[in-house]
This record gives sequence, structure tokens and C-alpha cells, in this order.
Amino acid sequence: MNYSVFDHECMAKALRLARKGLATTHPNPRVGCVIARDGQVVGSGWHEKAGEPHAEVFALREAGEKAAGGTVYVTLEPCSHAGRTPPCVDALIEAKVARVILATRDPNPRVDGNGIQRLLKAGIEVLSGLMESQSEELNAGFMKRMRDGQPWVRIKLAQSIDGHVALANGSSQWISSEESRADVQRWRARSDGILTGIGTVLADDPSLNVRSADADRQPARIVIDSNWRTPPHARLLNLPGQVLIAGLQERPVPGALQRCGAEILPMPAFEGRVDMQAVLHELASREFNEIQVEAGAALCGTLLQRGLADELLVYQAPSILGGAALSPFAFPRLDNMDDRVHLEWVDSRRIGRDLRLRLKPVKIGS
Repeated sequence: MNYSVFDHECMAKALRLARKGLATTHPNPRVGCVIARDGQVVGSGWHEKAGEPHAEVFALREAGEKAAGGTVYVTLEPCSHAGRTPPCVDALIEAKVARVILATRDPNPRVDGNGIQRLLKAGIEVLSGLMESQSEELNAGFMKRMRDGQPWVRIKLAQSIDGHVALANGSSQWISSEESRADVQRWRARSDGILTGIGTVLADDPSLNVRSADADRQPARIVIDSNWRTPPHARLLNLPGQVLIAGLQERPVPGALQRCGAEILPMPAFEGRVDMQAVLHELASREFNEIQVEAGAALCGTLLQRGLADELLVYQAPSILGGAALSPFAFPRLDNMDDRVHLEWVDSRRIGRDLRLRLKPVKIGS
């Protein structure tokens, strides 16, 4: 399909609108909508929060009677089922729009293709695939949860230019710049959960919260703690928001930890530790779309080696910590170059004095 320049402009506007919901739509996808008629935009909207109207409804309200005979540009297939709100396809059909252009289909089994079919049966032309990759990127977590039953896992690191995350004595404050740390807060805000390991809790006593006055919500804080060693006085247990502690189901949970206010998640073992794949499936069942990992070398290494990490978010500072400093990933010794973890570049940009790198693990030859 050859889309016009105007088509691209309208979908780009819809995607910009959808991004306004980066930190607010959980567990729903981020969706934007633009309605145009006779070469003019007559309505626009975006989904703000679960339970509130979807993007199409806001756009139709703004367009009013001008929506009839118009073209709807929407970043995700309109819903065809009644959930917290009525089906969007009903509103589009009632408004008598002539054409709907989608960025991508909705992989939710309750929608997947059904919205398109209902629009077609009503005589509305439907086209799909305009700026599809941008829409997929915007909702990577939702898409993965619907398709694979797991959330999108992003590992966040701050490291020196020689690839170290802390001095040999564990000191790491602060490798990255103030601007980088502020950027991390924005990535936390869009996440459904911040995940760490017991080693980090014991060494650093982190808060793992979004430190912003205008934060709409706090992501859940998730601790991987095989032997149930989390101290009841840990800082992350004494802040507002949900806390989940995952440990081995075969080990008894101390009474003090049971009474600390966190939700206890007994999990099966994998090689003597909590099975991270089981944890991710559990989080997906709770409608977690994006998980940000801020953990030590052992947990980060496990996620990478088991193919459970989807993305690395690396803040590289222009400093050198030296050979005795700590590395971000703990791997068993590799004797074959074919066993290394391969990555592909997604994005790089300057954040303050640092370089922010985004990379994705890839399988060579796949």
C-alpha cells in the first residue's frame, strides 16, 4: 500500500499522542488516534488511563459530526470487546467513518483481527501497517505479554568506559551524571515493575521508586531472594507501593518477612536459585508489561544467558575504574567465541556528560 505524505503525518501525530501515555496506561497499551476529513485534521485523542475512554473515543468527541466520511488513523487495532469501557469499533461504526488506517493489529486474543472484521462488515475500509514498527516499539511490553506470556525485560546499567559498574569494594555512587539519573527516573516511570536481587538490597538498601513529584503511580518493586533474606526494615518495604518478594518455594519464609507487608511469591528452582522464567510468567499473569532490572552481576548475567532479557539500557560515563573493578555480568568462563552474547544497536545519545546506549540481544544466524 502506498500511503500519502498526509497519511504519514497523521499517523506520526497519533504516535506522538500515544507517547503521552507512556507512564499512565498500565496495563493497557499506549494508543493515539487522529481523525481527518478533506485533508484536514478534525479530531485527535490518546488513551490516558485504564478505565477511561480510549483514544478513538476522545478523537470522535473532538471531531463531532465531522467524523462522518472521514479517515481514522489509530496506532493499534480498535478494541472489539467490552472491558472497562465499551468497544471502540461500535463508536467508529456509529460515527459513520469511511476508512480506518491502523499502524498494527492488536495481538490481544480478545481483539486480534476481530476489530478489523467488524469494521469491514460495517462497510468501513480498513488498511493496516502504516508505521507499524514505531507502534510495536511503543508497546513492546504489551505486545510481548500478549504473544509470549512474558513482560518486556530491560536491564539498566551505569558503567565506566572500561565496562565496570563499581569499584572492587562495591562503591558505585555516582558513576553516571545527574542528567542520566534523571533519565533513569523516566524509564522507571514507564515500567510496571523494578526488579532487583537480594545482593543489591543487602549492599545498597535501594528505594527503587520513581522520585518525581508528578509521578502518576509507583511501579511495583520486585526482589529476587532465593533464601528469603530480605530485612523487614529494608527501605523498599517502607515506601508507598506494591512490593513482591520471590524466593524458593522449598525454603521456609521467616515470620518477620511474612509480616512485612510485601507479597510473598514462592517460586520453583532453576539450578539452585529462583527460576526467573517462572517469575516472569507470574508477572505477566499480573498484567505487567515492562520490567526494569536494576540488579547485580549474577542476576543480570542469568537473565542474559537464559535469553530472558529483551533490552539493555546502558549509561556509559567518561571515566575509568580499572581492572580490579566489578563487571556488570557474571558469566561462567567462556572458551568458545560462539558462546558470547551478541547484541545489536538500537539507539545512542548524549545524556549530560554520559552516553546512553540501547541494545537488544540477538541470536546470530536466526
